[in-house]
Amino acid sequence: MVLHSGETKRPNRRGGSNPLLDGMNPALAATLTLPHHRLGDEPLPADTALQLVRDELLLDGNARLNLATFVTTWMEPQARELMAECADKNMIDKDEYPQTAELERRCVSILADLWRAPDRDAVIGCSTTGSSEACMLAGMALKRRWSKLGRTGKPNLVMGVNVQVCWEKFCEYWEVEPRLVPMDGDRFHLSAEEAVARCDENTIGVVAILGSTFDGSYEPVAEISAALDEVQERTGWDIPVHVDGASGAMIAPFLDPELEWDFRLPRVASINTSGHKYGLVYPGVGWVLWRHRDALPSELVFNVNYLGGEMPTFALNFSRPGAEVAAQYYTFVRLGREGYRAVQQASRDVATGLAERIGELGPFRLLTRGDELPVFAFTTKPEVTAFDVFDVSRRLRERGWLVPAYTFPDNRTDLAVLRVVCRNGFTHDLADLLIEDLRRALPELEAQTGPSHDPKASTAFHH
Repeated sequence: MVLHSGETKRPNRRGGSNPLLDGMNPALAATLTLPHHRLGDEPLPADTALQLVRDELLLDGNARLNLATFVTTWMEPQARELMAECADKNMIDKDEYPQTAELERRCVSILADLWRAPDRDAVIGCSTTGSSEACMLAGMALKRRWSKLGRTGKPNLVMGVNVQVCWEKFCEYWEVEPRLVPMDGDRFHLSAEEAVARCDENTIGVVAILGSTFDGSYEPVAEISAALDEVQERTGWDIPVHVDGASGAMIAPFLDPELEWDFRLPRVASINTSGHKYGLVYPGVGWVLWRHRDALPSELVFNVNYLGGEMPTFALNFSRPGAEVAAQYYTFVRLGREGYRAVQQASRDVATGLAERIGELGPFRLLTRGDELPVFAFTTKPEVTAFDVFDVSRRLRERGWLVPAYTFPDNRTDLAVLRVVCRNGFTHDLADLLIEDLRRALPELEAQTGPSHDPKASTAFHH
């Protein structure tokens, strides 16, 4: 029986049988082809459909060996059970699911405390589908705040060229000029000096990243904030800072408590993070908070009469499952401060240890060492001519490891690197196996007459 376009053969069934219960043929799955362009004519038994789809998904990479993504790939069975129970709850139905809405409110309050808000009761924030939506909302608030000043020029946003692509999307969608600070030499992210040099009276804000997806480094938020204080004293321009803490906002509070990057800095107007990255929750959930209600113009918040209740909402999406918010609250309850500290420290320890061992192998030069985000980037030394980072990435993929190789953006497109992201679930034991596979690959790579990769096909990796 074929279930894609074309003639379809109907299976033989006794009259009156329920097709959803018809699982009598043990070889049924072997006779089927999954639909590619049109629905099949007949339903299938649930177990058969599950087997067919599951078999195709075997072609995906192993999520636990994916060292490319920042996104959480492991949660406890209890968290998965809770998410399954909440999958049918619509987050937007706050009047119908008031306790799910309460869990969201508690998460916002917990994050406000974690990010050192001077007045937690004054903070306003919400959950999102991820950091991309959170960044869009923060950008919208920055632009609306600027427009209320009565300026007539074109608004601009200052940020490093290493920002996640969602910021470039924001500028394109909301007609804001992106003022991207290029990399220069061994400076791979935004500096205070370069940021303020691009600011003017039409700058809606400066985006500082904690930390960069390219190499895992933190941008100097306190230095940028202090430089903007001086700009305001000199010119009167009051330019806010938004901290894109997609990953670092759930690392720094636990591992770098003395680092000033958060609401302790009065110029920091808003912060976002990804609950589904180092917030340790499956995708997709993000969070965005403003230090006080004045930083989020009230006209952007809509009061919607929905299913019998009056509900304030500020989001790009409407319906979405409550499972991820419940899972975020579960993780806060489960770990507490000490649990988060232990998990994030373990990831950093694996990252720094693995980086050190890769540096000792000989052919590689470390750009970062995993001592900020548990993330590090490395490249081949100049004297290595037999292979490049793309050859290494491809060879590791043969063993199941997903280690991305990519070029840096404009001004440093000459630099191609490998990047390793260490997340909860990537252990010292797995790091040992990665080192052994890398050692095993090196003799064959060194025997090559030159790199086998076409550098013109290289693209930057943004995630």
